[in-house]
Amino acid sequence: MEVLNVLNNNAIIIGVRKCGTRALLEMLCLHPAMQTAAREVHFFDRDDNYGKGLDWYRKRMPHSFRGQLTLEKTPSYFVTPEVPERIRAMNSSVKLLLIVREPVTRAISDYTQLRSHAATAASNAPQRSFEELALNSDGTVNSSYRPLSLSIYHTFIHRWLEVFSRNQILIVNGDRLIEDPVDQLQRIEQFLGLEPRIGRHNFYFNNTKGFYCLRNDTADKCLRETKGRRHPRVDPLVVSKLRKYFSEHNQRFYDIVGEDLGWPEE
Repeated sequence: MEVLNVLNNNAIIIGVRKCGTRALLEMLCLHPAMQTAAREVHFFDRDDNYGKGLDWYRKRMPHSFRGQLTLEKTPSYFVTPEVPERIRAMNSSVKLLLIVREPVTRAISDYTQLRSHAATAASNAPQRSFEELALNSDGTVNSSYRPLSLSIYHTFIHRWLEVFSRNQILIVNGDRLIEDPVDQLQRIEQFLGLEPRIGRHNFYFNNTKGFYCLRNDTADKCLRETKGRRHPRVDPLVVSKLRKYFSEHNQRFYDIVGEDLGWPEE
């Protein structure tokens, strides 16, 4: 069989961090026409890697055969200014998958992961609560807190739409991917021009973990323990304040991408 040049035949999950990029990649592995990179490649967002050239990138991507697609995911691509132009220089016809979640949920998930990493590092510094970090001392929203600023999607998407046409970017609803994976995956199959192969037979709900796990012809698989971490309880009044803060930002994102994701406003 003829091995194709990966640089002319690929798709990329460009983000967003803590929105389900790993789950999405694993789910798409269920499709027989999909070849996926085992790790985040960080080629387009890190100058040291990008400087090594496309041969370095190619060697870290899986081979594909005629009728197959290669896929990688690196969530920091979405927020790194240089990335859109770099990807276009590699392949101007690439298909891009952008998975997003309700912004406050994403920010809390981001905080949870950062707190977990700090605990693993055995830091002696007292860990501040999400509420303390998300709000200033006067009760206003701390918009400079990175888990919040990364949830303002419209500040990043415009760069991509200056470089790629809108029909090259599919917005994947990360909240719905958790609730009903098949619906979102069927949209992706159509977007990527793949034969419909992923169905409800590929999933089962794990009551212990609280989310869907994957099933193929030979095995069942759940995401590793670091995925689906339990979020801390956050004061409902703080959640409401943050959702009101994000409502205008969300509307700007909806207007730019031409889709209303229906996120709560309070």
